[in-house]
Amino acid sequence: MTDAGLRHGRASLGLSFGVQGVAFALLVTRIPAIQDQYGISDGLLPVFLAAVPILAGAGSVATEKVVARVRPSVVLRWAQPLVLLALLGVGAGREMWHVAVALGVFGLAVGALDASMNMLGVSLQRTYGRSIMTGFHAAYSLGGIAGASLAWAGARWELSLLASYLPVVAVLLPVALIGSRWFTEGKGAEGKRPDGTEAGAGAGAGGALSFKLLLPLCLIMTFAYIGDSTVSNWSAKYLQDVLGSSEQLATVPYNLYMVTTLLGRAVGDLGVRRFGAVAVVRGGSLLAAGGFAVVAVAPGAWVGMLGFTMLGFGLCVIVPQTFAAAGRMFPGNSDAAVARLNIFNYVGFLVGSPLVGALGDAWSYRGAMLVPMVLVLATLVYARAFGPESARYGGGHERPRTADVG
Repeated sequence: MTDAGLRHGRASLGLSFGVQGVAFALLVTRIPAIQDQYGISDGLLPVFLAAVPILAGAGSVATEKVVARVRPSVVLRWAQPLVLLALLGVGAGREMWHVAVALGVFGLAVGALDASMNMLGVSLQRTYGRSIMTGFHAAYSLGGIAGASLAWAGARWELSLLASYLPVVAVLLPVALIGSRWFTEGKGAEGKRPDGTEAGAGAGAGGALSFKLLLPLCLIMTFAYIGDSTVSNWSAKYLQDVLGSSEQLATVPYNLYMVTTLLGRAVGDLGVRRFGAVAVVRGGSLLAAGGFAVVAVAPGAWVGMLGFTMLGFGLCVIVPQTFAAAGRMFPGNSDAAVARLNIFNYVGFLVGSPLVGALGDAWSYRGAMLVPMVLVLATLVYARAFGPESARYGGGHERPRTADVG
């Protein structure tokens, strides 16, 4: 595999992460408009919202089976256009069953897309021999900011969902298809380990996938997404109802969170290369827990926004490094490990928002913020799963395999 091929593969995968960020943000930030267009009641809306991550989990499970027969790049090449077309279907429909079908397709395709993207990212990182995984997730964050901005513009100009989605899909669909020509699969995805042995030839962590060994990373993924969903679903309400901010100011924390997530991920790989994955994940966990603590005790809106800013910098490194750790832990079976780990992304998303809401109603929203804080701190207990002792090559200090690759 040439250096140019690796660079092209890395750029095309980064593009795919960015496109996915745009598509997902366009969906979730226009939920009120979707509800109005289809006349979805407040009681029925949670069913639709829960169906997407549940079906995404099913799509991730199916991808684990599919990649035993075809390469992850093939799954990604066709899943991404399907996500974009499903998004367009959400905007174009009129009947309740239209949006049900479109969201169902979106959920299944997103599960396949997330799993296959991270499979390729893990295998490329193995081939590079150094941390590049956080950079891919930075591209996702950048796409999310772009998608949220486009959604804001559509709402500001009172555009229909179809008018908002159609130009974006018309641009991104051919871009994604063209970019998919340069997908490159690293050594892990080609059936070879870094040491040149056949995939599946070893035992234990390197060969057969053991859910017992993967479980700590599954818990960490769940805890991280409980934290993330707390910010995305409750930051505006918390700032306005608990800290007494204006409605306009209440929209700021999530934007700050997205920007700091992007900034943290943009430099995260450098931190992993310099200090190792264990130190970076521990630091991120402590910073995120501190952010939740600041939010819980904040006397006013501006201190609360400081806490949400800390959360962005803290949580941003955990998810990409968890995927990377799964690839290191099971170098001969990394695709299956990533697909199974990806399910817990959706578990955390499903659990986080209802958990905080129930605790807030039954107790207090300040107290509810302490629960994700404790869960994020639990990551420290499992931090060794990110280190070299759990893999055939080590954390943030992998041996370079390919020289002069950008």
